[in-house]
Amino acid sequence: MVLVAHGSRDPRAAEATRALARAVAATCPGRPVLPSWLDHTDPGPAEVLRQLAAAGHSRVVLVPLLLTAAYHRKVDIPAAVAAAGAGLDVRVTEVLGPTGGVVDARLLAGLRRRLAEAAGAAPAGVDVAGADADVAGADAAGVDAVVLAAAGTRDPAARSSVGRVAAALGTGLGVPCRVSYASAAPPEVGDAVARLRAAGARRVAVAAYFLAPGRFHDGVRASARSAGAVAVADPLTDLPELADLVRGRVDAAAG
Repeated sequence: MVLVAHGSRDPRAAEATRALARAVAATCPGRPVLPSWLDHTDPGPAEVLRQLAAAGHSRVVLVPLLLTAAYHRKVDIPAAVAAAGAGLDVRVTEVLGPTGGVVDARLLAGLRRRLAEAAGAAPAGVDVAGADADVAGADAAGVDAVVLAAAGTRDPAARSSVGRVAAALGTGLGVPCRVSYASAAPPEVGDAVARLRAAGARRVAVAAYFLAPGRFHDGVRASARSAGAVAVADPLTDLPELADLVRGRVDAAAG
């Protein structure tokens, strides 16, 4: 398996990808799980694929560590596979965000776990099997509205998929959930928090639709706090729910 992350100048992002690769590898002993990055960090996916071919591997499943199927999934990933050349059967999975309009329960469980942790109500010992039972976590901390903060994209279909995640997250928690973006599209997270507070919400928390820490998430945290958010969740990083979701994408692609 080859995991492909966007890449960042922030070293915390690369370490989060490596940690996720280790978490996925722990679920399938004996099968190599290798991280790669589209930008800022080496190695790139084409280089990793060429190395695997040279080592005698014939079949690879490549997982885009992306939450929307925007430019990087449509253009950069296919270009990297093409640049690797012949010699490998490369199967590219769906992104980790909604596919076919469906939001994976494991993605929602990870978002809810991180939100519960940030709100000070993280349940102890929750695993994927118990995900549905875990989380009145945000509710137990008195949160009455949530903002789902995403990186941002100009792709309308990708923004629509973020909206589906927000709707599903809000429904599961039983509170209003609004979308915000760190770049490329409005509203900014501070504006979204302020609007919910103006509408009567007293305790607004922010769920982080990010796979890794970095400049965008740091900005989200600062802006949300300035606007009066009571909690800002950490990125998903290497949560067991996320590792299980990656493994599920691999199994689907590999048949």
